[in-house]
Amino acid sequence: MSITVERKQALIGEYAIKENDTGSPEVQVAILSERIKNLTEHLKTHKKDFHSRRGLLIMVGQRRRMLDYVKGKSVSRYESLIARLGLRK
Repeated sequence: MSITVERKQALIGEYAIKENDTGSPEVQVAILSERIKNLTEHLKTHKKDFHSRRGLLIMVGQRRRMLDYVKGKSVSRYESLIARLGLRK
């Protein structure tokens, strides 16, 4: 259900702004999006897992707040990030 170390490193390498960048909003949003995708797949098979559903809703809210932060800093960075992640808007 959680993401593997290899997948996390791949996401960091893909979305990093500069070398050794693990904490930029882009990287954090990409990792959260991967976790959300995995948890969504889990909930498709385990429909009554309400504890995991609550965790999913918390992660979606975190991602929304981070995306709002990026949008406030730079609209072009925001638009490129949601395009790369395949999020709506």
